[in-house]
Amino acid sequence: MNAPSELRYDEMLRIKLEVLRREHRDLDEAIQAVEASLRPDQLMLRRLKKQKLGLKDQIVKIEDELIPDIIA
Repeated sequence: MNAPSELRYDEMLRIKLEVLRREHRDLDEAIQAVEASLRPDQLMLRRLKKQKLGLKDQIVKIEDELIPDIIA
């Protein structure tokens, strides 16, 4: 009985994971654009990088939830 709800939950996590990965890539491009400017705004760079790290943490958390632990 629990299988259908678990599948929906896994599906939801996979969608969320893809959205976070896309946002992570977008932030990477934004960081590169700011760094390429003549006078990069260091505060903006720090904020973007911090945001990118936060997304990476969320991505890792979801990946850990989706990938079952291997018990040796």
